[in-house]
Amino acid sequence: MSLDSEDSPSPSFDRDWFFPSPSFIHESPPKSPKSHRRFSTTPKHSPDSILSKSQSFRPSSSIPPPTTSKYGILRRRVEFPRPLIKPSKQEQHHSFLDRKPVVPSEKKQSTEKVSSGPSVHRVRFRWDLTITVAIVITALASSVHKNFTLHNQVIDLQDQILKLNVTLRACNSLSNVDASDSVMQEIDDYDYGGDNGLKILALIVSLTLLSIPVLAFKYIDFVSTSRSSGNIWEAVLLNKQLAYRVDVFLSVRPYAKPLALLVATLLVICLGGLAMFGVTNDSLADCLWLSWTFVADSGNHANSEGIGPRLVSVSISFGGMLIFAMMLGLVSDAISEKFDSLRKGRSKVVEQNHTLILGWSDKLGSLLNQLAIANESLGGGIVVVMAERDKEEMEMDIAKMEFDFKGTFVICRSGSPLILADLKKVSVSKARAIIVLAEDGNADQSDARALRTVLSLIGVKEGLKGHIVVELSDLDNEVLLKLVGGDLVETVVAHDVIGRLMIQCARQPGLAQVNCCTLNTLVTFFDISIWEDILGFENCEFYIKRWPQLHGMQFEDILISFPDAIPCGIKVASFGGKIILNPEDSYVLQEGDEVLVIAEDDDSYAPAALPTVKEASFMHIAQPARMPQKILLCGWRRDIDDMIVVLDAFLAQGSELWMFNDVPEKERERKLIDGGLDLSRLENIQLVNREGNTVIRRHLESLPLQSFDSILILADESVEDSAMQADSRSLATLLLIRDIQSKRLPMSNQVHGGSFSQDTWIGEMQQASDKSVIISEILDPRTKNLLSMSKISDYVLSNELVSMALAMVAEDQQINDVLKELFAEEGNELQIRQADLYLFEGEELSFYEVLIRARQRREIVIGYRVSNAERAVINPPAKSERRRWSLKDVFVVIAQKEWE
Repeated sequence: MSLDSEDSPSPSFDRDWFFPSPSFIHESPPKSPKSHRRFSTTPKHSPDSILSKSQSFRPSSSIPPPTTSKYGILRRRVEFPRPLIKPSKQEQHHSFLDRKPVVPSEKKQSTEKVSSGPSVHRVRFRWDLTITVAIVITALASSVHKNFTLHNQVIDLQDQILKLNVTLRACNSLSNVDASDSVMQEIDDYDYGGDNGLKILALIVSLTLLSIPVLAFKYIDFVSTSRSSGNIWEAVLLNKQLAYRVDVFLSVRPYAKPLALLVATLLVICLGGLAMFGVTNDSLADCLWLSWTFVADSGNHANSEGIGPRLVSVSISFGGMLIFAMMLGLVSDAISEKFDSLRKGRSKVVEQNHTLILGWSDKLGSLLNQLAIANESLGGGIVVVMAERDKEEMEMDIAKMEFDFKGTFVICRSGSPLILADLKKVSVSKARAIIVLAEDGNADQSDARALRTVLSLIGVKEGLKGHIVVELSDLDNEVLLKLVGGDLVETVVAHDVIGRLMIQCARQPGLAQVNCCTLNTLVTFFDISIWEDILGFENCEFYIKRWPQLHGMQFEDILISFPDAIPCGIKVASFGGKIILNPEDSYVLQEGDEVLVIAEDDDSYAPAALPTVKEASFMHIAQPARMPQKILLCGWRRDIDDMIVVLDAFLAQGSELWMFNDVPEKERERKLIDGGLDLSRLENIQLVNREGNTVIRRHLESLPLQSFDSILILADESVEDSAMQADSRSLATLLLIRDIQSKRLPMSNQVHGGSFSQDTWIGEMQQASDKSVIISEILDPRTKNLLSMSKISDYVLSNELVSMALAMVAEDQQINDVLKELFAEEGNELQIRQADLYLFEGEELSFYEVLIRARQRREIVIGYRVSNAERAVINPPAKSERRRWSLKDVFVVIAQKEWE
């Protein structure tokens, strides 16, 4: 022990230093602060740590212990080295396990500060900023208050000195009364406005009101920040709630923005007036007016004098500039929004008795043309078009239409017919007629949309003044529309109308026996001169009117009572307003009945005295029997089953109907059955199916094209979405068929008309057209011009004819019953009659006399066409004048179906 102590250069300590406790032996020597670990790896409440804390390590009182463990470590390791005693392996193991890093208190505090997160810093920063702002505002207010207090004291002293001087002067010149009066007036002038406390109060109030919004926003920001501190978040922060309420107020209230601008203007004027009142000697009213001038014109503050008035005037002018900028923005936005609303068609239509068209399609141009012609006698009308298109695009497309509107104005609006708000925008309840156009494309989708549109129209609370005319694509959907709309809805099935018209044009019995008049010319005459004249408003159309002066007359006398019209039916009041076409001659017109006529306009005819007509002799001419026909049907569409039924009703027994399209035969039969066709119930026609492409020449050459009486070319449903593509396909089929026919038929020495020689291609086409009839369904009017110039086809312009029918039904709802009967399989129809049924060659007769002879066959003659004319004359003038007729002439009549 002594040797160790003597040899050791270490300083002398208490002997406990030489014999430390076991816990001290097991403790690891302290490390340098640079190598401290941040967190302890030993458990906080381990037995070793408790033991080390309970045992004391006290040095001797004679020798002071080192102040810190740091110095002791340095002294032990550097200054007083001693021989190292190797501990045993077990002691090394215990020493390693009991090793516990010491964490200084500064590190713990820093760790606690870090764990508090950045939100505490923000909160403290906000609190510091708020306290600083409050102190600055308080100091500023106290300085301003002290300044004004001293200023007021100076003013009071000056006033007292002035009053004393004035009193002294008054005493010296007491005898002078005028001087005394002037002195008193001077005293009053100095006393005026002497209430400086009120001015100080006004200045403090203005400053307080200006500081309130700043403090309020800071408070809201502080509350929102404190609520979102840490990991706890409120559902909706206060600042977000306030922003949301302001946004809702400005969005929902229509006049919120102008109202906010007005409040801001009044606030600036009032605060500025109070501040100006506090820094000047003017009255409050003058200060408010001066504040308004600064707001209205920021240049007025240049005349201000003094630091206080200049600061206030500059502040008011700055607020005025902001308000003026806000006002310019609001006015600019309002004007832009109004012009944008007008440009996009959002404004309301304030009209009544107008025609409303819902939707957009290729038929719109023809429909507008017919409505313009119909309104010409009234000096023009108003037509409103609403579709889901841009208003400017609609107006540009309408402006490109090449026809005269004849005083009719077309107003376009953008909207959906399925939305009641858009329907009210076009004054749907005040329209005299509503036309719903079918969309181009899928027939089922188009009819479904038409059904929803009718439901929307029926749901208008104000009710409808006029009737609804709906264009449908499928005849099977007509029942649904009638079920929903009832008597208010009239339907026009486009494909059904065109199909029946094509069939009537294709089958005209007895036309082949007409001399010097080719079959093609007669069918073209039937198509153009009859239906375009009757369905369109350019010439003659149907009108219904009541004539009390004709009550009690028989129908045979009514027939010759109108010099400018031709009666063709009676609307019987006793039958619920049913229209009877071609009634018996013995029918007596009753009270309440109306007369259906064909006339040029609704105000162009009136009954007159009965003319003197020579009694017509009865002509015993037998009607030739109907002969079987062979018809080719090219193309496929969804309503072809209805066309087959109509053909079976019109054609004679033993006729053949060849169907040529690219639909496989098995699938074709399935589609016909699904469409409702019962093949076993066909009585007059026999179906012959051929599969092929109608635009491939090799497929067409496999058909006996020269043997067909009529060929019908349909707009195929595979391309009917595009009118131009469908017409191109139909035109290609037509040219191929005519070319094949011309190669198979023997050439004649001269082509009819002499316009083309037999060596020309177009001449061959015309010669082929003289042998058979080809009816092409054409959708685009531009294709019509090509065919009419070439004269190689008897065409049917479907869009134009459907538009005519829609316009006619829109003008008069009752006409739809007439058209349906004329197109139906039963009842009356338009027919062409040869002249030899009513007269002899060269016989002189008036039109009335021909009319009376036709009544012997219960037919009504409505027009004629002479042999050398291109168009028919419907409702001819001068009906009492006689003229010489030829057997080459033909007459247009309304007659019963030939099998009845």
